[in-house]
Amino acid sequence: MAEIERVESAIADLTALARDAGPHPRGRVSGNAASLVGSEILKIASQMRALRATGRSICDLTVGDFDPRQFPIPERLRGAIASALEHGETNYPPATGMPALRQAVQRFYARDLGLQYPLESVLIAGGARPAIYCLFRTLCDPGDRVVYPVPSWNNNHYVHLVQGCGVPVECTPGERFLPTAAALREHLAGARLLCLNSPLNPTGTAFTAAALDEICTAVAGENEMRERRGERPLYLMYDQIYWQLCFGDTVHLTPPALVPELARYTVLIDGISKCFAATGLRVGWAVGPADIIGRMSAVLGHVGAWAPRAEQLATVELLDDAVAMSAYLGPFKRGIESRLDRLHAGFQAMKTAGLPADSIPPMGAIYLTARLHPFGRRTPQGSEIVTNEDIRQYVLEAAGIGVIPFQAFGFPYEDGWLRLSVGAASEADIESALPRLAAALRQLD
Repeated sequence: MAEIERVESAIADLTALARDAGPHPRGRVSGNAASLVGSEILKIASQMRALRATGRSICDLTVGDFDPRQFPIPERLRGAIASALEHGETNYPPATGMPALRQAVQRFYARDLGLQYPLESVLIAGGARPAIYCLFRTLCDPGDRVVYPVPSWNNNHYVHLVQGCGVPVECTPGERFLPTAAALREHLAGARLLCLNSPLNPTGTAFTAAALDEICTAVAGENEMRERRGERPLYLMYDQIYWQLCFGDTVHLTPPALVPELARYTVLIDGISKCFAATGLRVGWAVGPADIIGRMSAVLGHVGAWAPRAEQLATVELLDDAVAMSAYLGPFKRGIESRLDRLHAGFQAMKTAGLPADSIPPMGAIYLTARLHPFGRRTPQGSEIVTNEDIRQYVLEAAGIGVIPFQAFGFPYEDGWLRLSVGAASEADIESALPRLAAALRQLD
């Protein structure tokens, strides 16, 4: 006992030193790290958690995640993870992913998307984010031009990480905040990467077949010209992590299905995170040209951002069981769609009542594009509403509703557009929040 006490008394308290960044804090890290902007969404989410910790009732429409009490993962997935752990599947997976899962993704895409890829075209990662990072790192040299629409999720940050040159293409509510071929075409010459996402985060809108086909034709034409000139190709990142969450008449399509030649230039980003409420299980994948996937695998191997072995093996069972997938997705999608529809109806009712509110009908994903535009009015405390951040703060304080302004997705304008995410909200939360929001808007002078 005396020896233990002597060891404990010898422990140095390094708290002050560990917190001391010195007189020149920016010089302690690389210029790239020093200038990297943290996630605006996660910053707002931490504010939600802090408010809930005080006992405040909050309708949280911020983070693109799921409350397991509202949307648990598929039972087939849960049981298979437990079984894999029970059988000792806890060591490193292969760097490219478990062969069984890569084969299951092959079968899944052939069965549900009509796309047949070779095994070497499939790379498993710890969610979609590492796959996206590896794609940027694999394709982009410093200074390379990356074209992406705004609003969109995190493209600006990935461009920064690889020291590329971002080319944001501003989209309009008239186009449901989706890019058109006409808007993109003038930016394709000389670009290295075009980033698209459908259904789109943050808007919950999706490409029509005609719109996507026109974009794909433009990319194919650009690459045909480059091939003749011996130039590096333009690649397309097509993030389809929400593709199984399409509603109504919305039909998901892929670039290679519309223009097969684009299989040489398109990397599909996907996973189980969103369509199976499995964000924390970290199983994602990239599917694309075998040579690009091979280099992405090398990058991933050095980063070590692999999906856990047990979760990979469990995902095999889920993807191969079309009946279980369908049985899960039916009620899951109805739950998401009913929440989105209720929010949309609520905003349209406020608009009809003359309140400064609007929304775009949802097409997919877990998001509603909504607008609150009481600019120039004053709160009961006398503060004038000037910016989207003013709206966000007022809605949170006066109505207990957490929302994300489009500025978090690279959109530059202070015009009231917001993302509302329903994965963590119950239908009762939404029903009670809408009257609070209407009342808060009526209180503005």
